Amino acid sequence: MKPVGQQHERVGDCMLVDKDVVLFKEYFNLPTKYEDMSPVIFPRGFTRDYLDGKVDSAKLKEKIVGGFDHIQSENDFTIVEGTGHVGVGSIVTLNNATVAAMLGLDVVIIAKGGLGSTFDELALNKALCDQMGVKIAGVILNRVIPEKQEMIEDYITQALDRWNIPLIGAVPYNKFLNTPTMEDFETLFKTKLLSGEVYHYRHFESMRLVATSVETFKERLFSNQLIVTPATREDIIRCMIEKRIQHQQEPEQGLILTGRHPPTPSLLEALKKSAIPSLYASYPSFEAMRMITTFIAKIRKEDISKVEKAIELVESHLNFSKLLEIN
Repeated sequence: MKPVGQQHERVGDCMLVDKDVVLFKEYFNLPTKYEDMSPVIFPRGFTRDYLDGKVDSAKLKEKIVGGFDHIQSENDFTIVEGTGHVGVGSIVTLNNATVAAMLGLDVVIIAKGGLGSTFDELALNKALCDQMGVKIAGVILNRVIPEKQEMIEDYITQALDRWNIPLIGAVPYNKFLNTPTMEDFETLFKTKLLSGEVYHYRHFESMRLVATSVETFKERLFSNQLIVTPATREDIIRCMIEKRIQHQQEPEQGLILTGRHPPTPSLLEALKKSAIPSLYASYPSFEAMRMITTFIAKIRKEDISKVEKAIELVESHLNFSKLLEIN
């Protein structure tokens, strides 16, 4: 269950459902109704509506409690996912600590995989939990740098001991899970693929901003590479198209075209014939790169390889016996 959701998608004709709920329900074939699993969604403008008195807070809380009661009555275990840090949702009096207190739940905090700054953030989260009378039953570190994992686990355990809170596990950073698909880039740039639509869920091992000559570009063109270049660089783009046609196989590269001017009709037609997964983002190249490098993509139910990798990482790095000891 995810009581309060922000990033959502439409299910059916009109229902808005949190994206994580869609992933879990459909991948694991869970029978529970969407209404119970994702009772409250914060769409665009929700906060303003709440402050303008257009939203009934009591009804929101009724939906959360009702959904939780339904799920808990039908299952041996109920996992309730929060939204962001503990304080998210405070402006509408539905932060994670409030929801946990309302449902009578202990909290497991998932924190970034560091040491000093991580503990500082945990202290802030703990303060709000303490204020609401919510017990922190454990901490999970996520995206820990593998080379530092042993050291971080040792020292963060020592730091948590002062609060008598156990470290349940530390999940290492995984480059593949952090690699967006072409569909993720569609979401980021609010656009659609120009070509290669069948490769929506294609990942690329490396990314390259190209502003060089064609000769230099050819020397450093590798397989499984995402190319970012202005849409006006037809020499670069046609070079990729020619290479694709010569090999007559699944496209080895992807394209993000940038700049004020979209690709010309003739270039667009050539891209469609090549089936190279490509899209146009009307931003300067360096701005597009900044957006890409700061973007964290959600794992989608269709991206089976990512889902399976996430499961493998979690299963091998969490101490589930400690989780089962909670309550």
